[in-house]
Amino acid sequence: MDLTARQAEISDLLRQEEFITVESLADRFSVTTQTVRRDINVLCDYGQAKRKHGGVEPLSTDGNLAYGTRQVLNRVAKRSIAKEVANQIPNGSSISLGIGTTPEMVVRALLKHKNLKIYTNNLIIAQTASTNSSFEVYSSGGRIRSGDFDMVGSPVENFFNSYKTDFGIFGVAGVDNDGVLLDFSDEEVQIRRVILDNCRESLLVLDHEKFGRIAHVRGGQIEEVTKVFCDQNPPNEIIQIIDDSESQLIICDKEDV
Repeated sequence: MDLTARQAEISDLLRQEEFITVESLADRFSVTTQTVRRDINVLCDYGQAKRKHGGVEPLSTDGNLAYGTRQVLNRVAKRSIAKEVANQIPNGSSISLGIGTTPEMVVRALLKHKNLKIYTNNLIIAQTASTNSSFEVYSSGGRIRSGDFDMVGSPVENFFNSYKTDFGIFGVAGVDNDGVLLDFSDEEVQIRRVILDNCRESLLVLDHEKFGRIAHVRGGQIEEVTKVFCDQNPPNEIIQIIDDSESQLIICDKEDV
């Protein structure tokens, strides 16, 4: 189930405000308070909000959000990114894909392609890619992370080290103002690094909210990737870093989704 445009906007507002009243949301969207309360119920069911007397507040969390919650955040932005990435990948390509909901969206956008070779440590990506009978899908072994639907550890690193693919596609938890790529665990960083080292073109896919987002494990620089796909222009300092490097920034048009 997708969020409605109004529910998605409420979710975005909750990442900026500590508390929002039902009445203010009803006024903002010109709907009844009953409608707002139904929207809040949906957001709470997705783990994006917490009811509070008279309104709603963001659900505090340590580390990254659960995979199911991340799937419904910024879906329009992720779809626009996925569509643009898919447009740049020819049939018959080999692709390594890391963890994250945006790489998953990319695979969904690639389902009309033919004869792709997909290498991944993400169970949902592997399952989705397997619905296209012309694809060859390879999945790593390793420890499955509860709630993330992916595998980590040395078997995964060995798996990606065994192939040289045309494209490596991955996301990040955040990007610091100096262009440092950030994640929530050393395992996530190691997998991203090994994908980067074993592909001919590296494609970083991320929505604009990843810029300035706090995560504590450093893992490379944004200018190390071949192309950066985003739904909006990054902060000026990030644009300057990319312009001064050999990387290419591609802004994806949400109106085409």
